[in-house]
Amino acid sequence: MMKIKANEIKKILVIKPRGIGDIVLSTIVLDNLINHFTNAKIDYLVESFAKEVLDNNPLVNKVLTFNKSDFIFKTIWTIRKEKYDLIIDLWSNPKTAQLTFFSGAKYRIGYSYRGRKYAYNLYGPSERGDYHSALHNLELLYALDVKATSKKIHFYHSTEAKSFADDFFNKNKLSDKIVVGIIPAGGWASKRCPPEKWIDICKEIIQKLNYTVLILWGPGDEEDANFIKSSFEKNCILSPETNLTKMAALISKCNLILANDSGPMHISAALGVPTLGLFGPTDPQKHGPFSENSDYLIISDLHCIICNKLECPFNKECFYQMDIEEILNKCLNLLSKNVKKN
Repeated sequence: MMKIKANEIKKILVIKPRGIGDIVLSTIVLDNLINHFTNAKIDYLVESFAKEVLDNNPLVNKVLTFNKSDFIFKTIWTIRKEKYDLIIDLWSNPKTAQLTFFSGAKYRIGYSYRGRKYAYNLYGPSERGDYHSALHNLELLYALDVKATSKKIHFYHSTEAKSFADDFFNKNKLSDKIVVGIIPAGGWASKRCPPEKWIDICKEIIQKLNYTVLILWGPGDEEDANFIKSSFEKNCILSPETNLTKMAALISKCNLILANDSGPMHISAALGVPTLGLFGPTDPQKHGPFSENSDYLIISDLHCIICNKLECPFNKECFYQMDIEEILNKCLNLLSKNVKKN
């Protein structure tokens, strides 16, 4: 296999086009690349909608973007102009393989999936291992002889976003309270815990634990967020409309986050906030919140669990049948390990 002299690498491009959570998890490579390729600057290529995930990351030199509808040679030309020494294709689908092949980079690494190997001259495994998605990104580093001494994932918000979150917490007198943020978002309909169940969970958090609930939401979540809020007169606050970095800043001020399997769940874990993920159609061993102070809940013996279906063919028993007492116990356990004051 081709060997790389680390001191010869000046510019690296990491390709991870989408989604929000996948890009957050891919940042596990950054500390390790910086430690190994000490002379290199690291850029990212993502789809335009996801640029905000990396905009404030001090470990990333530049974020290149493209749209799915763009003519592929436009993106190729954007990459070629940068004259990268090394391309790391963490996505390795047919399109990113083409982008890598025509990049002009001397070294090109990706997963050796069927029909993709032509694009690379260094190769990761041909099949995905039975481990967390964050760790899957490290497989390409191993193929580069890069030691994975760090398993930290990263997300950063702007100073403007921090000021926004500080003002919101002060205005709503939240700074001296235990605040549990809930995030009803989910990229698939089947990943979304039903709002009725969220209401039941929030009632127990408020009544039994005497905590304040903050409902965090983004585009597409408005209906569920407003429905949940409509059941509460006090101790439950609806966040204003935000962008991703402002939502992240609000997340960072919470004592605990409860979330479906979603991009914001991974952002919460990356920010170091204790995070409890609620899982049904997806496997938390592979997609759970990736941090030491996180946990997940799943009804592992349900007949349809981890179905990986975009739409639930049943009645979302995976969420409706969750034991709220177990959720509360996991919340208390996470909070006891990480007492945080705003």
